[in-house]
Amino acid sequence: MLAYRTHEKNDSLYNTPPAYAIYVVGLVLKWIEEQGGLSAIESANSCKAGIVYDALDAYPDVYEPTVTVKRDRSLMNLTFRLRDAAREAEFLAGAKERNMVGLKGHRSVGGFRASIYNACPRESAEALAEYLQAFAKA
Repeated sequence: MLAYRTHEKNDSLYNTPPAYAIYVVGLVLKWIEEQGGLSAIESANSCKAGIVYDALDAYPDVYEPTVTVKRDRSLMNLTFRLRDAAREAEFLAGAKERNMVGLKGHRSVGGFRASIYNACPRESAEALAEYLQAFAKA
């Protein structure tokens, strides 16, 4: 069903392809091209991740990135913990005051996860880094 050849052999009647999903993928690919292509997206994502990781790394007494080897860190999902787990609710409350939602980590793993996918603007990464710095200094 997922092979175009199957559809071709069945005169496109084998199964209805997911037309909306194909349309959305087309929009996303056009957007990527408008941004300058994959290399531009990679560069922007590296920059955004660097902004947040630099803030985390600047305060090793407060934050503990879950991936310590820098070359292995995700550019999309930045995970970290507070060294003082008792302050997690305080951290989330401060984030919520700044309209930052979805930072709470997975219920079975804990910690925090900041998702900075392709369409997330640099300003969002900068805002999170500013909050990380302010929280660490408090």
